[in-house]
Amino acid sequence: MNRFKKQCETSDNHKEPELRTRYYKANFQQVFQTVEKILGTDPSVTVVSISSEHGEISAETHDGIPAFLVVTVITLRPYETAVDILLSSEKFYIAGAYPIIKNKVSDLYSKLGESLPAAGSGKYGN
Repeated sequence: MNRFKKQCETSDNHKEPELRTRYYKANFQQVFQTVEKILGTDPSVTVVSISSEHGEISAETHDGIPAFLVVTVITLRPYETAVDILLSSEKFYIAGAYPIIKNKVSDLYSKLGESLPAAGSGKYGN
């Protein structure tokens, strides 16, 4: 891990297991609305753009480290929906920004996991 990276992005094959794509046993609308609700009710987040057609919600975070957030929701099959997260910051921290933004990504996945039935993580939900 490079602690001075200013961007954290989830993917199916990420080398860090906690940053692998999450899959949920829910349809697109349920997952998208849950993401929208979580971000919309968080006082440290300002939602900038919502595009259900593209499955993306963009927001700015203001706590700890100012950052730009993009959450992408993709339906693979009926009742199997994936969520990927990209969080980036322009701010420089002497101790490094990566651990802080990585924790924000993990926190968002935790909140989603409390609201939606999980189908797994990583490629094919494993």
